[in-house]
Amino acid sequence: MLLIGLTGSIATGKSTVSSILSSPPYSLPIIDADVLARQVVEPGTSGYKAIVAYFGPSTPDLLVPASPPEMPEAGPTGAGRPLNRAALGRRVFGTDEQRRKDRAVLNGIVHPAVRREMYKGILRAYVRGCWGVVLDVPLLFEAGLDRMCGAVVVVAVRDPKVQMERLRRRDPHLSAQEAEDRVRSQGDVRDKARRAEARGRGRGEVVWNDGGREELEREVQRVIGTIRGQRPWWWSWVLLGCPPLAVLTGVWEYWRNGRINRQWAELERREKAKL
Repeated sequence: MLLIGLTGSIATGKSTVSSILSSPPYSLPIIDADVLARQVVEPGTSGYKAIVAYFGPSTPDLLVPASPPEMPEAGPTGAGRPLNRAALGRRVFGTDEQRRKDRAVLNGIVHPAVRREMYKGILRAYVRGCWGVVLDVPLLFEAGLDRMCGAVVVVAVRDPKVQMERLRRRDPHLSAQEAEDRVRSQGDVRDKARRAEARGRGRGEVVWNDGGREELEREVQRVIGTIRGQRPWWWSWVLLGCPPLAVLTGVWEYWRNGRINRQWAELERREKAKL
C-alpha cells in the first residue's frame, strides 16, 4: 500500500485536493491531520486537559463562553467547555519568540496524539486492501512524516498574493497582519514544492493551484497518473498478501526518505552559504 503525503500551506487549496482524491475516480481513504487534531483535544481528552493547564492561566478567553452561565463546565461531552480556537490561534500564530515557544508546546501536546490516530487509520486502510492512502498533513515536512511516505504531493501557488487573497476571503474576521502571521507560520509553500520535486519523479509532485477548479482537477489527474505510473498495479496486492514484505518495504522507504532529507538539508546549507 502506498502512503501519499499531501501537504501545502494555508489557503493553497489542499483541502480541495483532498476532497477530489476522496471522490471517484480516485476514491482514496483520507487521513486528515486537521480533523484528528480537533478530535484529540475535545473536552475530556488528555490533550484538552494539557492545553487548558498550560494556556489557561494566561489566556482568559481560552474556552468558549459557558451557556448557560450557571453551568460553566457544560460542554458537548459534559467534560468541559470546548476550546476557543480563535483565541488559541492568537497565542501561537506569529514569528516572535514567545509565540514560537507557545506553538512548540501546543505541537508537543497535539502531534503525538495525532500520530497514534494516523497509525490506526493506516492499518485500517491496509487491511481493506487499498492501493494507497492519503496522509493530509499541513506540516508534513516539519513533523518528519514525509519519511513514512512513498510519495509526497504539495499543493502550492506560484503567486503569494493569491494565497493571501484566498485566506482573507475564507476567514474575513482575520486582519491583514493576522492573515500574514498564519501564512508565515507554515513557511513558504514554494520551498515545500522544491523539496517535493527534489525527491524525484513519481515520489515528489506539485499540484499548482493558481487557477480555477477545472485546472486544479487536471493537475490532480496529472500528478496521480505520474505517481501510479511509477509502480505496477499489482504491487499493493502483493503487500497485502505478505505482511512481512509490507513491513520491510516500509522500513526501506523510511531509510531512503531519510537519506533524501539529509541530501536536501545539505543542499539548503550550501545555498545559504552562497548568500
